[in-house]
Amino acid sequence: MTKQPVTQTLAVTIAETIRYKITIGELSPGQRLSEAALSDELEISRNTLREVFRVLTQEGLLTYAPNKGVFVSIPDMAAIIDIFQVRRLLECDSLRNAYAMHPAVQKMKQAVCDAREQEKIENWVGVGTANMKFHTAIVELSDSERLIKLYRNVAAELRLAFGHLNDPKILYAPYIDKNQSILSLLDAGLNQEAAEELSRYLDLSERTLLAAYKRSQTGYSA
Repeated sequence: MTKQPVTQTLAVTIAETIRYKITIGELSPGQRLSEAALSDELEISRNTLREVFRVLTQEGLLTYAPNKGVFVSIPDMAAIIDIFQVRRLLECDSLRNAYAMHPAVQKMKQAVCDAREQEKIENWVGVGTANMKFHTAIVELSDSERLIKLYRNVAAELRLAFGHLNDPKILYAPYIDKNQSILSLLDAGLNQEAAEELSRYLDLSERTLLAAYKRSQTGYSA
């Protein structure tokens, strides 16, 4: 078996690192990425970083602006709608077919606990990160490496879409209890009901984000 070139393997690893930074909110929508600073921070060559930028630009997570540089993308309305279409397919199906003793269920429980702890100190970015972990764990119920990998990319785009919200509390606060409700249904063996609850949840989340996007385009702030 032919080994991958070291640079290519490193680029894959670094791309995953940057995706994770986006998912946890460490990199913000519209933020300009300094090639010099990031290559120093990640301890890689600029050539490797440029390859990473190329991959993430193709994925829609980064945007290249001629004579300006590379920026973290800001999802538009079409992207938001598409993200939620994929989420419904992946997450709701994973819940329908899950079994209660799956290891990912414990991750879901831990994510809810983490969200409540972050809520106490009103760290809404932290609540958002816990929420992302909850939904990633839902997809892990599928036991499909391909679906899990796909969702990691979608989750990063989703976190960028949240950037349209001026006040993240509006989005995150209500979903702590909603996550707990889904978890309780799953624990009770009510998989179909859990999937239906999640579907309604995603509909509400999508409407909230689309409304925030429209406000951001008109300059109106509620």
